[in-house]
Amino acid sequence: MFDSLQDRLGDVFGKLTRRGALSESDVTAALREVRLALLEADVALPVVKDFINGVKEKAVGAEVLRSVTPGQQVIKIVHDHLVEMLGAEAVPLALDVTPPAVVMLVGLQGSGKTTSCAKISRRLVERGKKKVMMASLDVQRPAAQEQLRVLGEQAGVRTLPIVRGETPVKIAKRALQMGALEGFDVVMLDTAGRLAIDEELMAEVAAVRDAAKPSETLLVADAMTGQDAVNVAGAFHEKIGLSGIVLTRVDGDARGGAALSMRAVTGCPIKLLGVGEKLDQLEDFHPSRVASRILGMGDVVSLVEKAQETLEADEAEKLAKKIQKGKFDLNDMATQLKQMQKMGGLSSLMGMLPGLSNAQMQQVKKAKMDDGMVKRQLAMLSSMTDKERQRPELIKASRKQRIARGSGTSVQDVNKLLKQFTEASKMMKKVNKLGKKGMMRGGMAGLLPSGGGMPGFGPKGGRR
Repeated sequence: MFDSLQDRLGDVFGKLTRRGALSESDVTAALREVRLALLEADVALPVVKDFINGVKEKAVGAEVLRSVTPGQQVIKIVHDHLVEMLGAEAVPLALDVTPPAVVMLVGLQGSGKTTSCAKISRRLVERGKKKVMMASLDVQRPAAQEQLRVLGEQAGVRTLPIVRGETPVKIAKRALQMGALEGFDVVMLDTAGRLAIDEELMAEVAAVRDAAKPSETLLVADAMTGQDAVNVAGAFHEKIGLSGIVLTRVDGDARGGAALSMRAVTGCPIKLLGVGEKLDQLEDFHPSRVASRILGMGDVVSLVEKAQETLEADEAEKLAKKIQKGKFDLNDMATQLKQMQKMGGLSSLMGMLPGLSNAQMQQVKKAKMDDGMVKRQLAMLSSMTDKERQRPELIKASRKQRIARGSGTSVQDVNKLLKQFTEASKMMKKVNKLGKKGMMRGGMAGLLPSGGGMPGFGPKGGRR
């Protein structure tokens, strides 16, 4: 998400920071570029106007233009305005009510309501230790209720037994009654959608709202629909009254305009982001972290949280001890690649690393260092014997051919993997030498090979 915006803003602010002293015309020209970048990212025009006016007012002040690092000051002002536009603080789900708390999901058909219902429920069970029940109120779409039941089994969450012929309001009342009788903390109501907003849909949702009196009414909106998602949010908020928004498919939206416009247009906070199809691919929405990612500052807090959620403590401790002794092998590399997949893949992690310049991110893209590459590498590692993984120096010509055949890759791919392993081994030694203080000073970019290139690349991005 925000890939195109991040690239454009990276170029604009890169020029600013290289100039040293800035004039008012320099800032005005840069903000013109920022304005175009926001419009191209599909941010609503009124939101862009307010944003640029707010930034310009502060950025052309004497304390900025005469400061030691005016370029950095301008970036900070843009960052602070982005945070403000996105909602300043993260807003959690309002569940601190007399149980069962009712969470009602609304939205258009195909926006991802049912999957989001299962994702949120799973999250509340695993993280919040809540007793959750889901109920499908969608009597319009064939097999919608059955779909939620199946997702409930996958997520380990109870679903309301299906009774054919009931109206959405009756289903909601039965869910609340069962929730109260059986001591559930949260009841999730998955309402029906339509292909477009119509009076019948709004009347149905309003009737359910009046019967269930939800503590949360969440709009589930598809980020890939851009300004349409913003328009839908405005319509639902006007007719139903929303307490928050869940943006889905943000992993497929390179522009991010919907996220940047949603809060400003509706006044409703974005609470959660769907970042993939799997039931664990749901993230809290933190405005300051998102703003940092957009401006290429990384997001260490989210990275650490992901690691804490997915890392096996014992495995991490074993690896740390092996690195200290200089015994990093291909088995450890395989473990790290699998861990990377669990944490959302290479592309997701790269956006969270601070200290990586826009040019370095471009090198990664040019080198096709994507999640497909990780899968191919794991296939090659699986085709090796345990002895080969422990002692990579054994892998010569005939063994490389066997590994390539077994993994459906080429000998060149095997060579690249072994070269990457050599680079990684050097990097691990570098980590030991840097120590904690060195890591803090140099950031993640300090771990890259000399000249700031990516592993296997020269300083200017060319092959060595």
